Amino acid sequence: MTTFDANSTTDDVLAGIDLRGKRALVTGVSAGLGVETARALVAHGAHVIGTARDLDKARGATKAVRDAAEQGGGSFEIVAVDLASLASVRAASEAIVATGQPLDLVVANAGVMATPFDHTADGFELQFGTNVLGHYVLVNRLAPLMRTGARLVVLSSNGHRFADVDLEDPNFAGTPYEPWLAYGRSKTGDALLAVAFDARHRSRGVRAASVHPGVIMTELARHLDPAAFQSAFAAMTEQHLALGNPPLAIKSPAQGAATTLWAGIVADAAEIGGRYCEDCHVGGLLADDAVVSPFGAGVRRFAIDPARADALWAKAAELTGEHF
Repeated sequence: MTTFDANSTTDDVLAGIDLRGKRALVTGVSAGLGVETARALVAHGAHVIGTARDLDKARGATKAVRDAAEQGGGSFEIVAVDLASLASVRAASEAIVATGQPLDLVVANAGVMATPFDHTADGFELQFGTNVLGHYVLVNRLAPLMRTGARLVVLSSNGHRFADVDLEDPNFAGTPYEPWLAYGRSKTGDALLAVAFDARHRSRGVRAASVHPGVIMTELARHLDPAAFQSAFAAMTEQHLALGNPPLAIKSPAQGAATTLWAGIVADAAEIGGRYCEDCHVGGLLADDAVVSPFGAGVRRFAIDPARADALWAKAAELTGEHF
């Protein structure tokens, strides 16, 4: 089997693979990684359902996807899903399930990062509510469509190392809000979501993994004040270099989405099931006392702990009222 790395692109990972007859759903196809993930899939013949909060924006952003579908034999459609509204998630998932069409891959790609303090339509802290709870409801409602051999890939981040989930105060009701702390909690939640989903579906041949796509300049930072973002990024870069690391390598969207497609299609299912992946391989487990760069490799134990994943699953069920 070909070995891929941090420099591999989506086209490298899918080279020679025929996806005709395969069906995928990718959340967040209005920019960046979502667009590139969908483009690569349709270019190899897959049918892709893309979701976006803003359909007009998504249509404008996905010309390359439509062009690739025409050239590669795939097909593409966009449906409206606002992950910050469970009513929107429920309506869209019901419509998709009603078609009865199976899914081979679900990519929980959409998300928000380091937003000012705000709440979803259902009253959840915005980052946890969007990144974790919105996807919890969506992917579980779609799970009956996932046939044997299907996979779920959840976009986490090395930002998970900023914080474990706080299941006692998920909405910052009693905790001073800090945007990067909330982001870290949500990305740990995303990794744990994959662990819990994998444990519940692997007996029927459906596996799940989380991925860190790498450091990529996408619209994910759109909620941040530009000056604040530059300051935070400069501080993290300085810390990265102070730990003796080489200069930071910024990935292209094609390199960032490569790990998603590696885990979702190419890698051995038993290798990636319930794991955290980065740079087209399974990420290494960090020692609990390891001092690492904000941009470094590896996963914290709390982000892949099965007991922690079960606790998150129970909390998500309690908060959303949806039990799976």
